[in-house]
Amino acid sequence: MPKSASKTTSDDSLQSAASFTPLWKRKPFWSGLCLLVLASGLVFADYWVAMPDGVQATFIGRSSCVECHQKEVEAFTGSDHDKAMDLATEDTVLGDFNDVIFEHDGLQNRLFRDGDLFLVNTEGPDGEMHDYEVKYVFGVYPLQQYMVEFDRSDDQPDCEVARLQVLRISWDSKDNRWFYLRPPDVTDKLAADDPLHWTGIAQRWQTMCADCHSTNLKTNFDTQTQSYHTTFSEIDVSCEACHGPASLHVELARKKSLFWDRRYGYGLTKLKGESNEPQIQTCAPCHSRRSLLDTEFAGGATFHDHLRLSNLDEQTYHGDGQILDEVYVYGSFIQSKMYHKGIRCSDCHDPHSLKLKHDGNNVCTSCHQHAAGKYDVPSHHFHAPGTAGAQCVNCHMPHTTYMEVDPRRDHSLRVPRPDLSVQLGVPNACSHCHVKDRLPEITPQHSQSLQDKEYSLWLRDARENPDQVVGKDGQTLEQLIQATDKWCDDACEKWYGEKRFRQPHFAEALVPLRNGQREGVRKAIEFLNKKDFESPAIARATLLDQLAAMGLRQIDVLATTIVEDDQEHPIVRAAAARALARANPQKTYDVLTKLLSDKDRLVRLGAAQSILQSGVLAQLTKLDRMKFDRVLKELKQEYSVPADRAGAHLSWGSVQEQLGFLEQQRNQTPPTDNRFFKEAIESYRTAIEIEPKTTGARSNLAFLLENIAQSLPANQQQKLMAETKRLRSEELPLIARDAKLAPNLAILQYRYGLALYTDGQWELAFERLKKAAELDPQNPDYQSVLMQLKQKLDQRDSQPPQ
Repeated sequence: MPKSASKTTSDDSLQSAASFTPLWKRKPFWSGLCLLVLASGLVFADYWVAMPDGVQATFIGRSSCVECHQKEVEAFTGSDHDKAMDLATEDTVLGDFNDVIFEHDGLQNRLFRDGDLFLVNTEGPDGEMHDYEVKYVFGVYPLQQYMVEFDRSDDQPDCEVARLQVLRISWDSKDNRWFYLRPPDVTDKLAADDPLHWTGIAQRWQTMCADCHSTNLKTNFDTQTQSYHTTFSEIDVSCEACHGPASLHVELARKKSLFWDRRYGYGLTKLKGESNEPQIQTCAPCHSRRSLLDTEFAGGATFHDHLRLSNLDEQTYHGDGQILDEVYVYGSFIQSKMYHKGIRCSDCHDPHSLKLKHDGNNVCTSCHQHAAGKYDVPSHHFHAPGTAGAQCVNCHMPHTTYMEVDPRRDHSLRVPRPDLSVQLGVPNACSHCHVKDRLPEITPQHSQSLQDKEYSLWLRDARENPDQVVGKDGQTLEQLIQATDKWCDDACEKWYGEKRFRQPHFAEALVPLRNGQREGVRKAIEFLNKKDFESPAIARATLLDQLAAMGLRQIDVLATTIVEDDQEHPIVRAAAARALARANPQKTYDVLTKLLSDKDRLVRLGAAQSILQSGVLAQLTKLDRMKFDRVLKELKQEYSVPADRAGAHLSWGSVQEQLGFLEQQRNQTPPTDNRFFKEAIESYRTAIEIEPKTTGARSNLAFLLENIAQSLPANQQQKLMAETKRLRSEELPLIARDAKLAPNLAILQYRYGLALYTDGQWELAFERLKKAAELDPQNPDYQSVLMQLKQKLDQRDSQPPQ
């Protein structure tokens, strides 16, 4: 290269370097940096600016949801939730009201129209026939029910609903016919003043069904006027029933912001996530057998902080946890292996249309995609493809029909266990289908009545008539069912051999305990030390209740260990707290008083109940009494929710009565000045006013008045004793009625025996108390009272005649 060219290039480089401006000295750089900082600040400010603390979301209706969630609303429209309840109109009424006569129990009921009104002429609460307007429809499939409004005042606002009664005359939506929804085990015509009559409390919308068929329902029962001022934000089960009140969500969605709120997220409950609990516990309040602790539950809340789940009671579940009475899914599902493996409702059901996501066996095989030929083949189920026996649900989710036309499947999703049926007498899915193979062995008289009955009704008939001969060779129905169980068990043994499912089952403990057999105790303790799907929480809680009812001291240490385990399920810890009621107060004082501050509401309530029933109550220090009183407020709140039911006031009266006797003992307070006694008397009287046909309140009130009378002058004493006598005379026929209707319910036989004893009918009382002890031999109270009465009878009979 020529030297002149090289020099030129070098000069150009020097000139260029001399004229270069660093980036940080350039104006566009600072402008861009300022814009970036400003934008970041604005973004951060947008993120940081949040709704203030304490904002309460309100219910605003699904019309606010449609704008953004058209797909979900479209799926929801026409669903069972959408049609859970509605006004009676041309579009919503399915039943035939074209001047139809429907007869039941000798009554000629007329269903007819008057313009836009739907009317029924039927028996009223006075026993006379009247015309009633059908104001609301209830449900849609497989049946629709109809509701009549009573006691509506002229000045009651349109937004309020007065007392609603549900007609027993119902519409079968599947077969398009009217039918009479008869109460279980009732064959005779109901008297007009019977609580089970369609105008009685058992058919009252507010007490039985309302909170699960409408959104944001508030019963608003006035105990003073005994009237309802019920409200709801939407008449059916709408979006906010599951997702919670949406006002905050809508407000945030309409804000011109890049973010949801840093405090409240997107303003709704988060139902999705790794855990299946938020979703399941959102569905559970309406799909479970439960009672309310308060009325504040919203979607995504913790079920057990607001509701009390019924355990596997003998009246509602079979001894292995299969469904017996209406228990609405949740109590069954939490027994299942599926639940313990994280399966949630929406894995099978569309959460908005509620329809199954797949047809037939595909509902199951969409998840159970195992090696070809493992499940949905004859080598697994041993039935011809396409038949009922080849359907997964018929073996793993057998149904029971309720309300005469509504078959509901057991969601415990269990392996059929005819071996447990042979061993313990519990049902099984195989016999569910094959029990009717026994019809040729049954006499024509009984065969005719059984051929149209499903398995659950065969079981019921066998329980209610254990000695009735129905077989041609002299067998009882129970023996024929047992023969079917054995046949099914042999078939399973032949098919599966050594690979057969024979895992331990909690029924091996629960059934013996129900029967009062002490050999169930050892098994129960084994299952209480497990925490898997073989021993689900609802089963462990039930076993604890059973052991506590037996009065066994040996469970005190076990119950203490369980209740102090923070990782244990709340319903199990609550059962353990209740189990300590019979324990030595000296040993349980520290445990029970500590539980009054427990994180779980159910446990706090269980501890308070044990303190009330034990000697711990009298030993409470001033500080512990303050903690106890705080929990009592929670207990009162629980009893205040069903203010329209006598049982709530009866229970609260009993609590106040116990506190009153402690007050009397401690401070020598005269009974007439005892504030607890006054509140107990008021509660008992309210219970009687609300449900005049109920039992219990009169007996308790009579006992308390009798105690108070002892401290009064003769003239006042005579007045109270006269009222006591009247109360007991009114109570006796009512408790006799209940004992007759439920002859196998031990508690009713026991209460009837006590009522007969106070009436001076000692011999009849002894027979009833004896029956109670036979029905529930594990209950120490029944045995103790029976022995005391026997001693009195022996003493009386040994005295020489006067």
